[in-house]
Amino acid sequence: MPNLTLEKSNSIARITLTQAPVNVIDIALMKEIDAAIDAARDAKVIVIGAQGKFFSAGVDVKDHTADRVEEMITRFDALIEKIWNLSQPTIAAVQGSALGGGLELAMACDFIVASSAAKFAQPEIQVGVFPPIAAVLLPFLISNKKAFEMMMTGDAIDAATAERLGLVNAVATPEEFENALNAFIARLMKQSGVVLQFTKRAARIPLQTDALFRALREIEKLYLGDLMKTHDANEGLAAFMEKREPRWKDE
Repeated sequence: MPNLTLEKSNSIARITLTQAPVNVIDIALMKEIDAAIDAARDAKVIVIGAQGKFFSAGVDVKDHTADRVEEMITRFDALIEKIWNLSQPTIAAVQGSALGGGLELAMACDFIVASSAAKFAQPEIQVGVFPPIAAVLLPFLISNKKAFEMMMTGDAIDAATAERLGLVNAVATPEEFENALNAFIARLMKQSGVVLQFTKRAARIPLQTDALFRALREIEKLYLGDLMKTHDANEGLAAFMEKREPRWKDE
């Protein structure tokens, strides 16, 4: 797989995105992550990390064109649901900023260990669209008001704020990041693998998380059937690709 690596050692599977420096998630990378997840299903703990300045700057804006957007949305949503429903614990190792689809990928994991240098944002609104997965997961993981603020302004929060909001489990300096990640992994590895899986299943039962992804199907329809027909959605995406300010018409 040219855009990521998969390393398996001592029942730990590490999937590392290698499209540095920003690890944009295009359709090809989605397919590779999906295949890597399948190959890692025998691991006790799965870690998703990245090389470069960013954990991921998000989904490739070029995949929002009319001939690609439906495949992009449905494939990425299915990938997130697949990661969310894995039986074993998953950790997002966020060594750099996680933006847009990059944050959505991190949120799909059970835990996030972050560098203090990382930033977290859903900036989609700034290019005229909204984040379908974050619309489901962000209000579920943090307060509704903070989730709305992040999605409706696109503003970033730092790692310390993300930890305070409950979005992130642990924060370490860039110099100590790998040690902190390994220490977090070790806390899980000393437990019974089968009991970890049953605990994860039990914790999900009262949360009715299946309803989250039923809602995501409705959000997909809203995005593809309504949002992408508006002037401003198409203008925002075009402006981003043309490196200019968007000219909104509020329609």
